[in-house]
Amino acid sequence: MACSGCSTGRGNHTTPGNIPAGCNDNGSCGTGGCNKLNVFDWLANMALPDGQKEFDMVEVRFKNSRKEFFKNVNNLSLGVGEVVAVEGTPGHDIGVVSATGELVRIQMKKKNVKADSEETKKLYRKAKPADVDKWREAQALETQAMYSARTMALTLGLQMKISDVEYQGDKTKAIFYYTAEERVDFRELIKVMADKFKIRIEMKQIGARQEAARLGGIGSCGRELCCSTWLNDFRSVSTAAARYQQLSLNPLKLAGQCGKLKCCLNYELDSYMDALKDFPQTDNIKLQSKKGRAFHQKTDIFRRIIWYSYEGEGDVFIPIPVERVKEIMAMNVAGEFPEELVVVVKDKVAPVKTPDYENVVGQDSLTRFDRNKKQGGQNKNRPANQNRKPDQNRNQNQNRNPNQNKTLQNKPVTENKTPNPNPNTKQNTANPNPNQNRNNNNPNRNKNNRNPNQRNNPNRNKNNPNNKPPNNNPPAA
Repeated sequence: MACSGCSTGRGNHTTPGNIPAGCNDNGSCGTGGCNKLNVFDWLANMALPDGQKEFDMVEVRFKNSRKEFFKNVNNLSLGVGEVVAVEGTPGHDIGVVSATGELVRIQMKKKNVKADSEETKKLYRKAKPADVDKWREAQALETQAMYSARTMALTLGLQMKISDVEYQGDKTKAIFYYTAEERVDFRELIKVMADKFKIRIEMKQIGARQEAARLGGIGSCGRELCCSTWLNDFRSVSTAAARYQQLSLNPLKLAGQCGKLKCCLNYELDSYMDALKDFPQTDNIKLQSKKGRAFHQKTDIFRRIIWYSYEGEGDVFIPIPVERVKEIMAMNVAGEFPEELVVVVKDKVAPVKTPDYENVVGQDSLTRFDRNKKQGGQNKNRPANQNRKPDQNRNQNQNRNPNQNKTLQNKPVTENKTPNPNPNTKQNTANPNPNQNRNNNNPNRNKNNRNPNQRNNPNRNKNNPNNKPPNNNPPAA
């Protein structure tokens, strides 16, 4: 489907031939591309009853949002997206089929168009290559013609805005769409334009909403304009719709691109009006309490809260539920005045629920992976054996004296020739220290009497002979 049928000109920036980029159906898919007022044929997969003929009316789309219905007099087999030649006024025009079959019957009934009317035009044929080339040439002249027409209107001093120009497919007529607040006498303008463009000129006045629908754009919500994509029934929008929805009457926020109130103000109006049926009348009605009189500030409809302020305290808003407002109004009618507008209810303290498990391994601690190490790299929370390096655990027996690992039964006891360093003290040779004997079979061996500094000494080296302990074995008998 050709994207040049709208005023965005996206087809000139996509692929050759004005085909949408990435369209595997060569522009003839059912999505409509960037066209306006696209229609989804939800009756396409439904077969007609036996003996029922297909509806002979076809909906054809032209530039922007202009659509018309034509009679398929030659019973051509047409599909959505095909370029056809239709009857014009005068001559012929070129358009794109937008809907066929029973969906067209529903659209005509919705727009109150009769198929047997005398004004119904005919569909001639499918467009030929020559017709399409001439149509492309006519579309290329539209932008320059619009600028020239605006210059002519300013020169003649006409209070009008020319927003769009549409050439007919055979280049014999051009339609100029304009908006104006008052009646404009453009007879002199038509003479000047006809003399310059050498074609038939037709002026058509449209409203501000129709202008926005033809040109398109992005709304404040971030989506395409409703009038450009699907909305074709423009209803009047009043400021009462904004008042019912408690919106600020700021024309900059409530106005759309057309300069009028946004059409979407009517979408949720019924929901707000249904919710307001249960609300009390707050206009010119003040709530009386023993503390003073309070006046209405604002209302939150869906939360069912009304804000009041005491006289002299306009900057302090007091939220009051709707039920409480009704209760106070009923009390004031009866001559009673409450102490406060809002009844303060103390919140009950919920009991602390104790866990039904015990934190055995410390899985609930956030710092369970932090290690507080002692001097020497030993953790407080772990045994000494777990802080050793693997090499230290594996080579523990290699760092010991080999004479200490041998038993007394397998090796004869030799005389200890080590001199006594202290001459005043006698060396006990008869009773050696049992802790010095590294025999694993010695029952007097005590593991707790080991010197911890010897195991954790960083300067300890099995190859250093100075680090070996002295041989204190008793001499042979």
